[in-house]
Amino acid sequence: MRRHPIRLLALVPAVAILGAPWFANRIEPRILGLPFLLAWISGWVLGTSIVLWLIDWRERSSLPRE
Repeated sequence: MRRHPIRLLALVPAVAILGAPWFANRIEPRILGLPFLLAWISGWVLGTSIVLWLIDWRERSSLPRE
């Protein structure tokens, strides 16, 4: 089974969430009343769903039709 290179997109949210304390660790600006770090992580949790949907959609579209 050949791995699709689009699966590498799954690394983007992981790096964004795990690396957040180093580059998003601040309070200002507040987004929807949340400190920036919490808003960043919450945004990437939602973004992870979008990235996984994109990977699934791309892989399904590349499968041969029956």
